[in-house]
Amino acid sequence: MVRSLWTGASGMIGQQANIDNISNNLANVNTAGFKKVRADFEDLLYQTVKTAGTPATEDTVVPVGVQMGHGVKLAATQRMFTQGALQNTDNAYDMAIQGDGFFRIQMYDGSWSYTRDGSFKVDENGRLVTSNGYWVLPDIIMPEGFLPETINVTKDGRVSVKVPQIDLNEPVDVGQIELYRFPNPVGLTAVGENLFKITNASGEPIPGRPGYEGMGQIAHKFLEMSNVSVVREMVDLIVAQRAYEFNSKTIQTSDNMLGTATALKR
Repeated sequence: MVRSLWTGASGMIGQQANIDNISNNLANVNTAGFKKVRADFEDLLYQTVKTAGTPATEDTVVPVGVQMGHGVKLAATQRMFTQGALQNTDNAYDMAIQGDGFFRIQMYDGSWSYTRDGSFKVDENGRLVTSNGYWVLPDIIMPEGFLPETINVTKDGRVSVKVPQIDLNEPVDVGQIELYRFPNPVGLTAVGENLFKITNASGEPIPGRPGYEGMGQIAHKFLEMSNVSVVREMVDLIVAQRAYEFNSKTIQTSDNMLGTATALKR
């Protein structure tokens, strides 16, 4: 009965972590480029009371052993990099990746991060940046006097814009968008601000041109929305809540049984 108290407690702790994870998914249901996270669990060590295969007689062995489990623990939180829905925004600076790949971002300290969020802006120098002012790499710098409504980004990432001072009829090429993919994208570590950093588990980034060598294509004036399914998360939330209640019931039942045992002396 004491074992069941700790087993039930581990179940409650595990389901609390599950609910925390679901809450984060639901909180980011409208976050561009967000990828849902799934909580993975594993059972704990077992106490072996009787080992399977133990000799029962001279000619036979015990076919099934006796093992008592000690509960559950959170094993991993795995990010699901499935494609999110594309939403038309009509914003000249918005880009979505349709397929595999990440945009490369340069942080203030010079390090690199990667993102699926293509809600870009232009700073005071005409440079393409994220919502937090980080540079998009390779550098995309708009010429002075450009017309924002004339920006065009092709599926393979070529960026052009019209400049009245040069030629209003002939677009000017201003840069080429590059994408990066990873051998194991689920090994990336999230650092907030819709950004990911490489780790030893993710492998080194593989650069490429959009639409070539397995890279996704660029959808201009679109944003990739979160891949969180509200209905699925709500169902998972109900299951997690009920599992939490079931584990609490095992603790209450064990407590009642202990109370019955202590009352025997009366």
